[in-house]
Amino acid sequence: MEDLVANDSLKMAFYQDYIANNSFLKEPGFFLDIPVKEKAVDIVKELGNHYEIFIVSAATEYPESLKEKLIWLEQHFPFISWTHVVFCGHKYMIQADYLIDDHEKNLKTFTGTPLLFSALHNLHIHDYQRVNSWDHVGDLLLPK
Repeated sequence: MEDLVANDSLKMAFYQDYIANNSFLKEPGFFLDIPVKEKAVDIVKELGNHYEIFIVSAATEYPESLKEKLIWLEQHFPFISWTHVVFCGHKYMIQADYLIDDHEKNLKTFTGTPLLFSALHNLHIHDYQRVNSWDHVGDLLLPK
């Protein structure tokens, strides 16, 4: 990670390799085993005290992921109702104050405040306000 952060050519090489070799996203069970990011549950729960939270996922690109993502959300974020989960093919129609996402394609057309959540596959992107952790999200969006 440190090498990627420090070297732009390594960032681009990693991204190109990720795009060319991401078939693992289509594997059954992949989305069930994704670990929850540190502090995500606590910060999202606290954000829910101040904002109406929707989980939006461009899940239809990976049809296997639809049920898996629902199961995962129920396990880790049971306080978010199914009525606040949106599966779509592209997030361009989402109208909200903030969108936290790790993919630039979902932030490009967003009319609110886009926040790019840092991940290995997006370190080469510099066009958005970046958040590096859920603590960082909390610092930005929770009242002081």
